[in-house]
Amino acid sequence: MGEPTLTNPVWCADGLVPAQSALVGVSDHGFTVGDGVFETLAVRGGEAVARDRHVARLMWSAARMGMASPDAASVNTAINAVLAECDAATRACGRMRLTWTSGDGPLGSARGAGPGTLVVWAQAAAPWPATSRLAVCPWPRNENSAVAGVKTTSYAENVVALAWARGVGADEAVFLDTRGNVSEGTGSNLLLSLGGRLVTPALTTGCLAGITRALVLQTCDVAEVEVGESALRECAGAAVLSSTRDVHPVAHVLMSDGSTRDLDVENPLIAAAAAQLASLYARTLNP
Repeated sequence: MGEPTLTNPVWCADGLVPAQSALVGVSDHGFTVGDGVFETLAVRGGEAVARDRHVARLMWSAARMGMASPDAASVNTAINAVLAECDAATRACGRMRLTWTSGDGPLGSARGAGPGTLVVWAQAAAPWPATSRLAVCPWPRNENSAVAGVKTTSYAENVVALAWARGVGADEAVFLDTRGNVSEGTGSNLLLSLGGRLVTPALTTGCLAGITRALVLQTCDVAEVEVGESALRECAGAAVLSSTRDVHPVAHVLMSDGSTRDLDVENPLIAAAAAQLASLYARTLNP
C-alpha cells in the first residue's frame, strides 16, 4: 500500500512541530532496541476511528511491556492537535500512527528512568486493492513469547515476513503458531467462513487482539478457534481484518507447501460481516 510523503505537522514529545523537524533522540530506547508500543488508526471524515479503543490498547500494551503507560488525556490532546492541522486529503481518508516508547535509555536492553516519548502523526492513505492475496510464511508466530499479542515497535519479524510475501506475489503473510495453528497476518487478523460459520483464530495462537477483530466479534456471530493450515484449504471464504482495511476479502492463498487456491471474494458470511461493520461505523466512528 503506497503512501504519500508525510507533510502534516507531527506531535513529537510535547507539542506539534513541522514534519521535517519531528526528531527522536538517538538514545531513545524505542529507536535503539524497539522498546515501545504503537497503534495505527484510520482517519475518516476528520475523525480518528475507534480512538478510545486504540488509546486503551496503547496503554494496555505499555503495561504488558512493563513500561510506564502514557496519560490517556495527553494522548487524546495530541490526536486532536494533529487532526486539527491535517490537510483535507488526510482528513477525508487517512491513517494515524500513535507511538509510545520508554524514552531515553542506555546502550543495551536495560531501560532508563524515562520519561516516555509520544509521537503522533497522520497522512493521507492510498486505497487498498479490492481484495487481498495471502501467503503462509515459513516462520512461526511464537504464542509463548513475552510479547505475544502486544503491538510492540519491535516489528522486525513482521517486516521480514511481509517482504517475503510480496516477493512471492502476495500482499500479506500469514503466520502459523509453533503448533501449526493459523495465527495472524503481519498487520491483520484473519476471518474465515468455515463449515457454514465465521471463525477467527483464538488469542491463544499469539495473535493480536485487533480492534477490528473485536468489533466483528461484537457485531457478528464469530467463533474464536484454534485451526490448522488445513482451514485455509477448506474455508469457503476469508478476509483480513485491520483498522485500515476493515473486512477485506481474500482472493488467493499460497500454502506453505507451494500449492495455491482461489477463494470466493463474495462469500455471503464474509460479506455480511463487512456490512455489519460498515453499519456500525455509519452510526459512530468511535464505537
